This record gives sequence, C-alpha cells and structure tokens, in this order.
Amino acid sequence: MAHFMKRHLISFCPTLAPPPSLLPATVTFFYSLSQVTTETMTVIIPSLPHAHLSAPPLPMSILRRLPFHSLTPCHYRPRRRFSTLAAVRQDTTVWTPTPISSIETAAESLFHISIDVSSSPDLAASHTLPGQYLQLRLLDVEKPSFLAIASPPSLAASSGAFEFLVKSVAGSTAELLCGLKKGDVVELSQAMGNGFNIDKIDPPEDYPTVLIFATGSGISPIRSLIESGFGADKRSDVRLYYGARNLRRMAYQDRFKEWESSGVKVVPVLSQPDDSWTGESGYVQAAFSRAKQIHSPKGTGAVLCGQRQMTEEVTSILVADGVSSEKILKNF
Repeated sequence: MAHFMKRHLISFCPTLAPPPSLLPATVTFFYSLSQVTTETMTVIIPSLPHAHLSAPPLPMSILRRLPFHSLTPCHYRPRRRFSTLAAVRQDTTVWTPTPISSIETAAESLFHISIDVSSSPDLAASHTLPGQYLQLRLLDVEKPSFLAIASPPSLAASSGAFEFLVKSVAGSTAELLCGLKKGDVVELSQAMGNGFNIDKIDPPEDYPTVLIFATGSGISPIRSLIESGFGADKRSDVRLYYGARNLRRMAYQDRFKEWESSGVKVVPVLSQPDDSWTGESGYVQAAFSRAKQIHSPKGTGAVLCGQRQMTEEVTSILVADGVSSEKILKNF
C-alpha cells in the first residue's frame, strides 16, 4: 500500500518535509464509463499537507469494459475546447441600421423595396458587382434574410440607395419586411459574394452570344447585371428568358423597353398564361429548347438565376450543345 501511494497518489513540495504524524483520509475518484454509467473507487490515504493527488489506475475489471480510447476522470476535464467553440459561434457580422425609403408593389406577391444607405458610405461602397447579395435583419427578429441586390452598384454610389425585389412568403422574415413602411429601420450587412463574373465572357467580340435565364424573384440580380452594363449592345445575340406563372406575377415589365434598347431581347415565358397570351408558354428551359439557335458554342456565355430545377436543366442543355460550363455564370 505504501508503495502504491508513493507512486500514484503523493508528490511532495520539494521544500517541505512531511509532518511526523499522518492522519488517514478518504478520497473517492469517479470514472465515467459511458454516458449513462459511472463507477467509483475509494482509497484510504494519509492526510499530508501540500500533497497533490492524482487518480489511481483503473482496475482491470473496469478497463476490460471500456472502449479503447483515452480515459479522463470526471472531476478533471479540459475546458479550453468549449471556450474555443463559443468563440467560433460568435456572430462577427457588422450590422448597419438603415431606414426604408419606400415599399411598393412590384407584382403579385412581389415588393420593390428601397433602403437609404447614404449615411453609411462603407456599406454603399461594399456593393461593387452585379449579382452580390447581403443579409437583412429586422429588429426583434433573430434570423436574418439573404437578399440579392436588384439595383446596379452605380445607384448606391450616385443616390445612396440599395433596391431589392422581395417575395412575400407567409410566416417568413420577408413577409414581415414587406409589411413595414417608409422610415422603419432595418439592419444590413455589407454586400457579399463574387456576383456574376462577367470577365469570363469578355470581350464581347469573343462572346457575341449571351443567354440569360431567370424565374420569379430571380430576376432581381439579373436587373442589376443588365443595368450595370456588360456590353450587350456590342454583342450580336443577347436574350433574356424570364419565367413567371402569369403576367400578374412578372416584375419589372415597365423596364423591358429600356432593357431592349440596351441590346437585351426580352422573352417572357408564362407557365400558366390566360387565353389571351400569345407569347412563349411553359417553363423557361422548354422555351429555350424550342428556340436554341446557338450558332457558336465556343462564343456563347450564359447567366442563370432562379429555381434550382431550371438552372440545372438549362445547364445540362447548354453543356450538351457544347457551351463550356465555365462560361455559365451564377451568383451563388
């Protein structure tokens, strides 16, 4: 027993000698065998001042029942990793309070929202590329929303405004946002993401064909791209296939003429049109398959934003026709 205690339980402070009398004491060590079972072992040791105790080895009867991994007594567990995890989970997003300038109906279930960032030059300057997005947070609402910026970067620089096209979905943060009014304050993160890397389909003379596809509120970052200018007027074939359920759900119809004058042919596609509709019907990918007219796959680029099924199917069609996947641009 004395040899056992000397090896495993007692280490003296080198400058102090043990006292002449030793009083017995009882120390109980606890070992965690699993998440639900615990075993204890009680050892009688002498009471020594300035002694440091360490847990004795586990008996073989216990060791045989444990999985092969490092064992640590329950009363001593490192805590550093927990503080590290807590630090990683901290939100490092910089939030800027900004007032709403206007909220207007853009189409059925879609709202055009303008937010004043003129008092936040760093925030305005963070929007540098069409296709970027940011986080928007409402006061007293914990979960933020990710929104693509619909306005071109030049609007933030010249007018100090960010514009968004927001779909109101029942029970979502977006629904609460669409219910606000002018002057209400929201919080914005800085613009993020790489946007649409137009450099991949430049110069225009090398990529005369650019095919653009959007569905629903996915037209939002496409508007930013078209109004930022990507040399559409210097390309021979730029088409926008824009899908919605019907004309009542199609935003930005008042901008179509302006877009066409910049060199973009707009092809509206309605999945559930009324009887008076004479344009393209069905899904965007089907309308494109009927038309195609890709004269030079190597000189063709594409920009996609919208429903996942649409983007996947259009990508498959383009690649099958010889368009390089590297020339198919997305903003997420």
